[in-house]
Amino acid sequence: MPNQAALLVDARELHHGSHADLLTELPVPADAAGRKLDAIIVPTAWPANALRHAMQVGNETGCTVVALCSRAASAERAIDVADEEGAAVLAVDVKRSLAGKLPESAADVLLQRSGFGTSSDLSLKRNLGLVLARGSGWRRVLFLDDDIHIDQPKQLHQVAGLVDGYRAVGLANEGFEDNSVVCHAYRAVGGEQASFIGGGAMIVDAAQSRSFFPNIYNEDWLFLLGDGVPFKAAKAGVMRQRTYDPFAKPARAIGEELGDTLAEGLFWLLDSGEPLERAGTSYWAAALFRRRQFIDLVIDMVGPDEDRHRMRRSLEAARGRSSSISYGLCQQFVELWQTDLARWRRYMGRLKPRNSPEKFLHEVGLSHHVLFSKAYLENQR
Repeated sequence: MPNQAALLVDARELHHGSHADLLTELPVPADAAGRKLDAIIVPTAWPANALRHAMQVGNETGCTVVALCSRAASAERAIDVADEEGAAVLAVDVKRSLAGKLPESAADVLLQRSGFGTSSDLSLKRNLGLVLARGSGWRRVLFLDDDIHIDQPKQLHQVAGLVDGYRAVGLANEGFEDNSVVCHAYRAVGGEQASFIGGGAMIVDAAQSRSFFPNIYNEDWLFLLGDGVPFKAAKAGVMRQRTYDPFAKPARAIGEELGDTLAEGLFWLLDSGEPLERAGTSYWAAALFRRRQFIDLVIDMVGPDEDRHRMRRSLEAARGRSSSISYGLCQQFVELWQTDLARWRRYMGRLKPRNSPEKFLHEVGLSHHVLFSKAYLENQR
């Protein structure tokens, strides 16, 4: 039976379906004006064939591809595929122990101790990519997920030139919409829901960025916020996200809920023109109340339709997870994240760029984790 009180609530009072006003939409320049893309960084956990498209993009752009491999992916197999494609690839076997090469995260410790830790190593891979880019002297790097397709790779150089004026430039998604499970459900029942730029196809200036990717869902939104406000990011160029089923497993919604609550809560302040410093305990109490009302509303909009039982099951999982999130946890996470940002900035400020990845990898003791394709080695001669 639908919750009639929830149905009387305007969803727009509970949830911002778009944050487009925070972005500057830019046309792709006619040329790169000498400011080209330096490298493509691909975190992957799938068998190596998932890297083929990224390697083809690397070939078309003349860029080195950095494959950060774990789980079903391996550096050895990635190099096999790279040699088949004739691509210049640097492949890394990412072990959990590599986290010890990076600054410790107090926010991550909090999440682990509070039962909100994650087994994902995506943030670790992206942070390693940032460090490798900075240490190798690369400026403009594209973070590209292995389920993203780029139809016009050569335009990436023109898009990369725009990064000089923004902390990041994300490619517009013309494929399957990429959102959290809750937002996917909201769209499916007729809600006005857009998608934002994200780490799946985003160019950043590794030499200038002062931020990192926290180990939580929506790590890319928090990365963008880590350089402070006013928020300055752009959208240019296009990509296509591969289709996936957001409602396949309720565990997905459970894993996303805290990160979605935090990111949507912080972006709510930006949308409203208010400072992030306003996010104290009273703010998070109100944000959690809004979030739970919103999920309840979407559950009611889904209704008892049997064709939507998987969607409803995922939403109920998200709602259950939300009930275990406290406003104190949200505030503490944000405070510790700020501490982590200061530590990260000091760490990155001490890195000395080298003129090749090999030299940097050797100096930081990572050489034994890395393999190089034949085309990469030939390019270095």
